[in-house]
Amino acid sequence: MKIVVCENYEEMSKVGAGIIADLLKAKPDCILGLATGSTPVGMYKELTKMNKAGEITFKNVTSFNLDEYYPLAPTHDQSYRYFMNTNLFDNVDIDKANTNVPDGLAEDPAAMGEAYDAAIEAAGGIDLQVLGLGPNGHIAFNEPEEELYAGTHLTGLTESTIKANSRFFESIDDVPTQAVTMGIGSIMKAKKIIVLASGKGKHAVIEKIMSGRITTMCPGTLLLAHADVTLIVDKDAYEG
Repeated sequence: MKIVVCENYEEMSKVGAGIIADLLKAKPDCILGLATGSTPVGMYKELTKMNKAGEITFKNVTSFNLDEYYPLAPTHDQSYRYFMNTNLFDNVDIDKANTNVPDGLAEDPAAMGEAYDAAIEAAGGIDLQVLGLGPNGHIAFNEPEEELYAGTHLTGLTESTIKANSRFFESIDDVPTQAVTMGIGSIMKAKKIIVLASGKGKHAVIEKIMSGRITTMCPGTLLLAHADVTLIVDKDAYEG
């Protein structure tokens, strides 16, 4: 695992955007795995600037998002489809028909998960997966547990994750208690992974990853088993 320590959130966002921009230039029809949450917002803004300046294009890109709240309609202003449209897709030249987010209203989440993983495989696999880290070490919505799913699946959210995400909702009671998420196996199949972490609240998780020991009770540590991961952190996350 390669670690890049940045001075602040802005630099972290630019470093992440630079890695994606390099891939877009080298492989314009790449498959991107994308993440939501507050951490990648700055990176998406940087990519938007580059796109508007004509430095990069998303015209031939296909994207797959990590997860979606369940049950939540794509039109809901806290859905991850809505988030991606607002923070990236509406602002760049990507074909929205080539953007994929798990179906938060799927009648059969298990079947939808299998189809989602099959679509990723059919597209050629994810070239670069963007990840964030939850305060409890979750990646996507794979929460700390003794056993973790390999494929895309419906999962319950822990109390700490619901509390952390309640800042985006009017009330903690409005936060969905379930989500559809890529599994650990789906994530680990990506050819390259970049992980963004910002703020003192992520320091404990970074410390666990830096320990070199792997445990499903901190899913982020499983990334140590991947051949090409770049962890991009600001000083607050790195030093605590």
